[in-house]
Amino acid sequence: MRGLKDILHGIPVRQVIGNLNVAVDSLTFDSRKVGVNCLFVAVKGTQVDGHRFIGAAVSSGASAILCEQLPETTHDDVTYVQVDDTAFALGVSAANYFENPSKKLRLVGITGTNGKTTIATLLYKLFREMGYEAGLISTVKNQVGDRTVAATHTTPDPVALNGLLQEMVQTGCDYCFMEVSSHAIAQQRIAGLNFAGGIFSNITHDHLDFHKTFDAYIKAKKTFFDGLDRFAFALSNADDKNGLIMLQNTFAHRKTYGIKSMADFKAKVIESHFDGMLLHLDGHEVWVKLVGGFNAYNILAVYGAAILLEQETMKVLTALSSITGAEGRFDATISKHGVVGVVDYAHTPDAVQNVLQTIQSLRKNNETIITVLGCGGDRDKAKRPKMAAVAAKYSDKVIITSDNPRTEDPLQIIHDMEAGIPADRKRDVFSIADRREAIRAACHLAKPGDILLIAGKGHEKYQEINGKRYDFDDKQVLINAFNEQ
Repeated sequence: MRGLKDILHGIPVRQVIGNLNVAVDSLTFDSRKVGVNCLFVAVKGTQVDGHRFIGAAVSSGASAILCEQLPETTHDDVTYVQVDDTAFALGVSAANYFENPSKKLRLVGITGTNGKTTIATLLYKLFREMGYEAGLISTVKNQVGDRTVAATHTTPDPVALNGLLQEMVQTGCDYCFMEVSSHAIAQQRIAGLNFAGGIFSNITHDHLDFHKTFDAYIKAKKTFFDGLDRFAFALSNADDKNGLIMLQNTFAHRKTYGIKSMADFKAKVIESHFDGMLLHLDGHEVWVKLVGGFNAYNILAVYGAAILLEQETMKVLTALSSITGAEGRFDATISKHGVVGVVDYAHTPDAVQNVLQTIQSLRKNNETIITVLGCGGDRDKAKRPKMAAVAAKYSDKVIITSDNPRTEDPLQIIHDMEAGIPADRKRDVFSIADRREAIRAACHLAKPGDILLIAGKGHEKYQEINGKRYDFDDKQVLINAFNEQ
């Protein structure tokens, strides 16, 4: 139970109707979850306006309403609080309701188009390896110490997020490493949180269905760094053309990492194999169980963040050499015939290019590279031909297939992708709408030593078709297809 007045701390209030000294037993923005003595926050979402459900919330027992527009009819036993921005107010009130757990541990946020999950997961594993209790909030899963909590969004809603953070505090976590999506920043899901540091990985073409323009996408990412305070650190990729933009105007302690540019933390790939790579990292050599130049950046970001969190260099390097990456990120399997299959979450043109360039660098004798690739439905359509073009450029053969079609026609998505295939490569590109059959076909095409990339879904264990989710695991389908040979 919390007092409404305490929950509203730090929120600019325009008007109050009723008593601020009421008790609040729960907090929600979902009218279906309202109970007795609940604070209902009416948020204008992308699909539904919560103000439409104020009456239903009151009928279900809400003792207080937080809104931007007051309802025409008010009730004497309900307190109405009017603010300018309920999305912001939801974040701050959720933090207050759960007694500001982000101030009781060191919370590090990771944002960028690619690499967020790997960096967050590696940091979680690193600090656990070094003996700390830690939490993880990621696309793949959430971790409260040893306990796994299913992830439904890259960044949860403010109520779920602060509830997770409070549980981490209660179980003794010293750190939490959290993916911060551009959607979450724009929708103010991180309002009210206190970050010990922020990491920027990179920014490429993605999510323009939501942000509309690339400038708006960049601005959303930058807003996260603009909000860091002077006690935090801001660690950015100096090799990304927008990396230094993220550091402009932030009050945080600014640091950079890079492989090509001058930076505070530097690395170089010395050797690379399918089971790992040898890095020259900040003046030291270290073997890590990840592969590819893009993972060299991820490792470098993790190392830099650990040092900025005041960890000992050799302790960090020793722990880095023993940990593995995130599920579904360059996840390699070798068949009994010597075909190498790589499952990866790559779902942007840049990510597909990074993975394929890594595969090209690892092949020894011009083995054939076969890529299975799809694009998600109801998402950014502009990247579809670009992804197919990248796959055709860096692969010997490409099979275009379904990803998560959602409510779109899979054949239309495939048609959009096919538009990006150059005329001289069309004979090496096939289209198979059924993803399982596409993966099986790739396995049958492959000869010993060839390399298959199954891109787009990575860790996901489902395929969404016409709004319904079906069990589907790229890695398991790949293994089954290998076993059929």
